[in-house]
Formats: sequence, C-alpha cells, structure tokens
Amino acid sequence: MFDDWFNDKQTGLGEILRTDSEQKSADKAAAKFSLYHYESCVFCARVRKTIRALNVTIELRDVMKDRAHLSTLATLGGKTTVPCLRIAGEAPGEEKWLYESSDISEYLIKELK
Repeated sequence: MFDDWFNDKQTGLGEILRTDSEQKSADKAAAKFSLYHYESCVFCARVRKTIRALNVTIELRDVMKDRAHLSTLATLGGKTTVPCLRIAGEAPGEEKWLYESSDISEYLIKELK
C-alpha cells in the first residue's frame, strides 16, 4: 500500500547483485527472520521496502489478517507494536525481538547486504 512511497535513496540501497552462492547465503541468513506488520502501516512499508531492496525473502506475519500473529507478538515480543522483527535464535526461546522501523532496516542491511 505505502511501499512505493520510499525510494532507493531513502533505504540507502541501490540494486543488490549477488552470485548464486552469495544469494543462497543471503537467503539462508534471512530465513531466521519474521516481520510482524500490517499492510497499511507506513513504518512497516519502510521495512518491507528495505527487504525488497535487499532481494531476500523474509516471512511476513500480518497481525491484522491473522490474530494469532498479534497474540504471539504480544506474548513473546512483549508488546503489540509493529513493525517488529523476530530474530530466531539457535534454540527455542532464544529469539530476539527488534522494534522501530529504522532500527530494523539498519539491522537487516548490516546482516544481509
């Protein structure tokens, strides 16, 4: 909905070009992330734009379309604010929850660029 409001200058990224092996590595790294969001949230749109610019797939969990995602966010993340990036840990229960769109985008760029 709002994703097109943000251009490459706002994400700080240009076109990401990777070799096949680099792309596989980026996709593997991205698999540990889940983004809690909803479609009409402008801050969520900023993060989704960053994800697309990074050319990776991150599971999107819409808290308005699936209330179970909202419940999980509240219970495990500690609050219902979106966007929120769930970062899976090595073992169950070791996940981290990152809030704030600019912090999430910066983290993803650092981890996946």
